[in-house]
Amino acid sequence: MPKYRTIELSDRRFERDHLRFITVKTPNLKGRGDICVFVPPDAGNYSDIPVVILLHGVYGSAWSWAYGTGVHLQAAQMIAKKEIPPMIIAMPSDGLWGDGSGFLPHHGYDFEKWIAEDVPAVLQEAISGISDRSPFFIGGLSMGGFGALRIGVKYGKHFMAVSAHSSITSLSQLKLFVEEGIDGYRQTDETDEDVLLTIKKYRRQLPYLRFDCGVDDLLIEHNRYLHTQLTELEIEHVYEENPGGHEWAYWEKHISDSLIFFGNLL
Repeated sequence: MPKYRTIELSDRRFERDHLRFITVKTPNLKGRGDICVFVPPDAGNYSDIPVVILLHGVYGSAWSWAYGTGVHLQAAQMIAKKEIPPMIIAMPSDGLWGDGSGFLPHHGYDFEKWIAEDVPAVLQEAISGISDRSPFFIGGLSMGGFGALRIGVKYGKHFMAVSAHSSITSLSQLKLFVEEGIDGYRQTDETDEDVLLTIKKYRRQLPYLRFDCGVDDLLIEHNRYLHTQLTELEIEHVYEENPGGHEWAYWEKHISDSLIFFGNLL
C-alpha cells in the first residue's frame, strides 16, 4: 500500500537531460514538497541502484543543484566515462520555510524527517531501480552541508557516507545568511544545533565523512575548527581546502569530488 496519499511525477515525454520532478504531500511539511531527480538512462535495469541526496543552501530549492552546477550533466558524463558507477541523484527542496529551513524541526514542521524519512521512501516508491537494498548517500552545500552532516550522522544507519561543501557547522552561523531570527530555529536538544556535537553523540554509528571548503569562504575557519576537533578525537574523515569562496563556481567545480568519493565506496 502506498505510504503517501499523493505523488505527482513528471511525464517522461517532456523531461530533458534525464531530470525528473516529483511533488509529494507529507505531514512533515504540512503540505507538498518538491524533489528534482537525475535518473540515468539504464536505471530501470538495476534493482538496487545507489542514491545520492543533495541538499541546497539558503534561498534555494529543488532546482538549485541542477541549474546552479549542472550536476546532472556532470554525473551523466562521469558515468559514461566509468569514473563513477550509475547512480540516482535526488535534489529535494528544504521545505521552503523563510530564507532556509536549516533542515531542522521547528514551527510545527519537521524539515529533518522530510529529508531523512520522506525523500528516501518517496524515491523508492516513484523511481524504478531503487530498492530497500540501495546504498544511500547524502551531501550538500552551505546550509545543505549543515543538513547533510547532521542528518547523515544522526541517521547513520541509513546513509553510507556524507560529503559536504562550504558547510555551516553550527546553527549560530545561519544568521550570516537568513533574515529570520535564529531563536526560531532553536532545538530542545542543543546537540541538534551543532555538527561536532552530533558527531560526538552518534560516534558509534558514523558513516564515512568528507567535507571541503574554499580558502576564501566566510565559513573557512569554522570548517577548519571542525576538522581540527575531529582529528583530535581520532574520528576518521576526509577534509580538503581548495581555492575559491562561497560561490556557485566553487560548488560546480567540486561536486564531482563528492560523486567520486561516494562511487569509490561502492
